[in-house]
Amino acid sequence: MKIKKLTILIYDNLKTLIGALIIAILIRSLFFQPFYIPSSSMEPTLLVGDRIFVSKYTYGYSKHSFPFSPDISNERFFSKIPKRGDLVVFKTPADNRTDYIKRLIGLPGDTIQFVDGNLLINQKKIMREKTENKENIRCGNFLLDTNSFIETLPNGVKHSVVYKKKGSLQNTKIFKVPKDHYFLLGDNRDCSKDSRYLDSVGYVNNLNLVGEAKIIFFSNDTNKSSLFKFWNLDKSFRLERIFKKL
Repeated sequence: MKIKKLTILIYDNLKTLIGALIIAILIRSLFFQPFYIPSSSMEPTLLVGDRIFVSKYTYGYSKHSFPFSPDISNERFFSKIPKRGDLVVFKTPADNRTDYIKRLIGLPGDTIQFVDGNLLINQKKIMREKTENKENIRCGNFLLDTNSFIETLPNGVKHSVVYKKKGSLQNTKIFKVPKDHYFLLGDNRDCSKDSRYLDSVGYVNNLNLVGEAKIIFFSNDTNKSSLFKFWNLDKSFRLERIFKKL
């Protein structure tokens, strides 16, 4: 009798656990997924230690919407066209597994080029206004001496970018964005592996889009303290970034 009750108890708990797991996977795959920012390539917009929520439904769904990217289909369902300036999480074309986040700059058919340090989209120079940036801009463990700008894209989206004062990228070849692909750049322009690097990132296929970054829900400065040292969180906790919309 006791064995039967124990079996029923184990079965009920297992059923509850599996049900909760399925619900969690569905929420993560169809609605919102949390991501951690590990690099400085999107500074000053995103800092190392930011935790963000990414909308999975903004661009529709593909196999990359689900854990481990199961090879179930090579189509995107309920597909929606991203907007220039979106903060996009995507799987890198090099391995179709690594998650990157960059800003969408080029749409299919666009040409992208840097000339004398200026960004050109379809041969037109993108307007930018120099600003003061009081934040430290990093590249890995190094501090960069940078100039900060507010860049205005052709659709009116404004966002912050930084360039190194010395040794900044000045000139590139012309990049022609293929059909069903996108060109993405980091806001920390001289510390970002992005679509300019054709061998490792390059043009991002529509199928590889995972979602759009929406909000920072937690942030701590990992240069001051890690989450494991909870007694030091008061020194690293970035209160001003909590629930910051992106």
